[in-house]
Amino acid sequence: MVAFGKKLKDRQIQEWQGYYINYKLMKKKVKQYSNQIKAGALDRRHVLKDFSRMLDNQIERIVLFMLEQQGVLASRISELNKQQDSLQEQPDISKITELREAYRDVGRDLLKLLFFVEINAIGLRKILKKFDKRFGYRFTDYYVKTRANHPYSQLQQVFKHVGLGAVVGAISRNLADLQDRQGSYLSIYDQPSLPLQDSVVDSMQAAVDRLSHSTNFLNFLAQHALIMQEEFPTPVEEQVDDQRYHFMSLLLNLANTFLYMVNTYIIVPTADDYSMSLGAAATVCGIVIGAMAIAQIFSSVYFSAWSNRSYFRPLVFSSIVLFVGNIMYALAYDLQSIPVLLLGRIFCGLGSARAVNRRYISDCVPLKIRMQASAGFVSASALGMACGPALAGLLQTNFKIYKFTFNQDTLPGWLMAFAWLIYLIWLWISFREPATETEVNTGPQEPANNVENDALEKGVTQPLLLKAEDHQQDDENDQEYDESEEAPEESRQPANSLAEAYSLLTPSVKVQLLIYFMLKYAMEILLSESSVVTTYYFGWSTGTVAIFLACLGLTVLPINVVVGSYISNMFQDRQILLASEIMVLLGILGSFHVVSPYTVPQYVISGLIMFVAAEVLEGVNLSLLSRVMSSRLSRGTYNGGLLSTEAGTIARVIADATITVAGYLGQSRLLNVTLLPSLLICVASIIATCYTYNSLY
Repeated sequence: MVAFGKKLKDRQIQEWQGYYINYKLMKKKVKQYSNQIKAGALDRRHVLKDFSRMLDNQIERIVLFMLEQQGVLASRISELNKQQDSLQEQPDISKITELREAYRDVGRDLLKLLFFVEINAIGLRKILKKFDKRFGYRFTDYYVKTRANHPYSQLQQVFKHVGLGAVVGAISRNLADLQDRQGSYLSIYDQPSLPLQDSVVDSMQAAVDRLSHSTNFLNFLAQHALIMQEEFPTPVEEQVDDQRYHFMSLLLNLANTFLYMVNTYIIVPTADDYSMSLGAAATVCGIVIGAMAIAQIFSSVYFSAWSNRSYFRPLVFSSIVLFVGNIMYALAYDLQSIPVLLLGRIFCGLGSARAVNRRYISDCVPLKIRMQASAGFVSASALGMACGPALAGLLQTNFKIYKFTFNQDTLPGWLMAFAWLIYLIWLWISFREPATETEVNTGPQEPANNVENDALEKGVTQPLLLKAEDHQQDDENDQEYDESEEAPEESRQPANSLAEAYSLLTPSVKVQLLIYFMLKYAMEILLSESSVVTTYYFGWSTGTVAIFLACLGLTVLPINVVVGSYISNMFQDRQILLASEIMVLLGILGSFHVVSPYTVPQYVISGLIMFVAAEVLEGVNLSLLSRVMSSRLSRGTYNGGLLSTEAGTIARVIADATITVAGYLGQSRLLNVTLLPSLLICVASIIATCYTYNSLY
């Protein structure tokens, strides 16, 4: 494995080599500036002016070459248009086919140009990050703000690339016109919603989307999944993705995610009532709810390891264990046994296959749809979170069949057992085990030129729009290489244990995990004790609690739409992060029972503020976490997704245990006692956030 500078050099198109950003020279210049400032030979203002001028020259060279190549492509399209006009008078099928292929050739050359811009945008982002890290100065903020909106700025050409969009449009329209001659005579303007079925057009559009990518709802939502991706995928990796991908298998993974989240939250409105019906205190619901999370701490590790060898077998095992766990949960009522109840929930936690769901998306879904799949993972989780309590509210009945009781306490178990049985049958019939990488690599080899074209059509993974906040969000474990740029092979291998994975975490990553721990703790306290608290203070029924929790769950997607589409485009991620932490803090403070009487508006408004702010915080935090975590944690058993899952699960376990322990002090003190740790952890996370970002800048 090699560092970024070496990767950049290897991926350059040889005939265009003199027009790329000179990353190595600029990196040496940054080091030279640092040494001269330490020696007192230069002041900061001179460095900023000189480095800005150097960047301007680099970008100008890139942009002028890009415009020159656009002109060449435009001339070729103009010549082809003349040939197309002549064919209107004397149609010839063979010539139409040749003309279509000629347009595709232009499209492939355009892909090279788009790839050229993409690579340079990555290099620009990286060098700005290095400058900021070296000098502790917000140079990126200054440079982007002064250049992005200036009428003479060359940087706008990289961002807006109007000319490239026009070339893409010309190729797409002409290919569509030639395709229409084989049947339909409607143009693409008559049917804008009907996509043109052409692989070259699809590849061009995907490349343009990456170049024009800013933080939008789909990307923001996808980052909740923390499915980490390599910055430079290789053509072979992309071929592996295509051969391993199976839509129905992906759908089954998303269904597993949805059902598991329903299974987690369907018991929350009735857990206190179930505990009391078995002779325990209402606050034992904390342990009942948390038992699933306790088991998930261990299941996440073995499922992550198991997914290195198979995806089908872990999902089958998960379904069987969840089926058994829910049967035990339902039978505990007739057996009048708290141990059986807890054991049933532990079995459900042991069936948590979220690590497998994440790994399937990360390893088997092609790059071109991986963001959509990741967003689907988060959407399925959010929908399950809302549907769980809503279903519990609908199961308000009481009857017996033989010796089995079916009521609001047991029906969640029976319903989920039936759901997992149906899922298991569907899984057995429809899931296709992906081919191993060895099997894929030993398949038929494609010609070298096809591999090269495929690489250009697929492009690279990461979004490239240079934003002011990106410089501190990239991989902070990127080594400083001088002459060599090379890193030892073993230093880039995946972590082999949790301890090794933890040792790879930088201080800023640890802060992000602390924030994730805090928000999961606060949310679990709010959700798990809601039934006990609202029954004690307001006399709410199970149905009312279910409606409240379902409404909270339904806010997840709308809030992500607002944040992903609007707020994140107006503010930097670190600003949203800190503001969200403060709002969580305000929600916690507002939830304390200080003045009597404790009212429904106070509880609902404070809880809503806390929950919504925590959801916003989770999205931004995982977005940052996915970009600052070591690349060694992008694959393997002990990956970034597993670490975040473990942090969140441990937070939920501690929160549920806190509810049960606080219950011994009486229900009148439960609310304030459980909120106090949330308050302290939230304050600690805010202090850590401020300290971390102040040290970075």
